Amino acid sequence: MVDSKKGVLVIVLTYTMWGFMPIFWKQISHVPADEVLAARIIWSFLLTLGFILLFNGGRQLWLDLKELWSSKKQFFLLMLASFLISINWFLYVFAVSHDRIVETSLGYYINPLISMLLGAIFLKEKLSPAIKIAFLLAATGVLILTISFGSLPLLALGMAFSFAFYGLIKKTIRLDALRGLAIETLFVFPLAIGYYFYLMSVDRLSFLEVGLSTDVFLIASGLVTAFPLLLFAIGAPLIPLYMVGFLQYIAPSLMLVIGVFIYGEAFDTVNIISFSLIWSALILFTSSKIIEARGIRKANKKISV
Repeated sequence: MVDSKKGVLVIVLTYTMWGFMPIFWKQISHVPADEVLAARIIWSFLLTLGFILLFNGGRQLWLDLKELWSSKKQFFLLMLASFLISINWFLYVFAVSHDRIVETSLGYYINPLISMLLGAIFLKEKLSPAIKIAFLLAATGVLILTISFGSLPLLALGMAFSFAFYGLIKKTIRLDALRGLAIETLFVFPLAIGYYFYLMSVDRLSFLEVGLSTDVFLIASGLVTAFPLLLFAIGAPLIPLYMVGFLQYIAPSLMLVIGVFIYGEAFDTVNIISFSLIWSALILFTSSKIIEARGIRKANKKISV
């Protein structure tokens, strides 16, 4: 029970940090999203590697790399995952810096439903009637937004699909969260360094050129990437998976509140109707997973008796 309470507190803290992240990225909205992405990759890798080495995890990291290389399929799948999460990071930072925080919340609201759809397609997981109805509700919400704005909410869908495919790949590869982040960022680290040199050559680099606060925030981008992942790795194993899924809605809810009430983004009647359909879908989705998890627990108890 103590571990369960600790797990809930840690996961709530993790999702709260992710929810408040738009405020952090807003501080460097004057820096182009491509440079922010490069900085996030570079400093995530360096800080994560430093943390691993500090706690004598270097040998295990090397063993992880050797094991991945022995299975070329997993090695290149993880490389693909690193590109997908990089795309997700870029879209997120771009959306925040262009006053589209509400759209980021939409992306992370529909992400669990996209993940379930990919699970059904690629992993042959069965979809219950409740989850099928949830898909229809969410799709209707997105369709209403599309008709209203005259175009698809591409940033939201891009974030949802890139993160869902990233999660699908990660589901097939067992890696410690922190060492996994180090390896993922290692794959794109040379590209980020090369891009930094390119920005320097065309006199477009903000780092060390704009001001001390900008430099600090760019370096800290690695910390705000790695630290919540470390907390998640600590808290997630201590509580049931359905509870992790339920608590994840803290982050997009905070993003929505921040976008509307702090940065004054529009949230009109069409948004309310669309988001209401998506929220209804998530309530149905989460309720069905909780009922399913309780049913499995009861069945396991009967078997053990």
